[in-house]
Amino acid sequence: MKLRSELRINNKVYPAGSNVPWTFIYPFFLIHMLAFGGSGFFMAYMANPPALAFLYMHGGIAILVYLAFYLTLFGLDEVKWMFLNALLGVLGIVAQLDWILGLFGREFDDYSWPRHVIPFLYYVFYTFLLRQALLDISGARENEARASSVNNIYVLGSVAIYLFMLQSSF
Repeated sequence: MKLRSELRINNKVYPAGSNVPWTFIYPFFLIHMLAFGGSGFFMAYMANPPALAFLYMHGGIAILVYLAFYLTLFGLDEVKWMFLNALLGVLGIVAQLDWILGLFGREFDDYSWPRHVIPFLYYVFYTFLLRQALLDISGARENEARASSVNNIYVLGSVAIYLFMLQSSF
């Protein structure tokens, strides 16, 4: 993965344009984000949830830090792509949140939309990171044909998961 701006990892400076080992980046962020995203999800939807202000501070601070790292690691164009696809993927996100909440005997509509903001943003950041990991692990970032195949597999896999979840929630 080529850095878009300078980054320091374990006291080693990686200048903009240099390659950084994805074997460190993806496991760290996937585990870290799963922990914070999971806690944000459970806080948003628990029986006695904390105040929205606390939820937004807990999740919002982490999301701003992730955004700064994403801009450094992936660049502005990729981050724009992330948010555009998130807007297009609202149906998929709602379907998945509704499906997950259904596992706990709840529904998406049981909560006001502000309660969904933090879990929604974690979902956007996590799925973006999964796609980036697939591109790097498959060696597709520098190979346009392979990148197209990985993107198609990612989209078709996502649609299949969304359809399964939508079907199983009815």
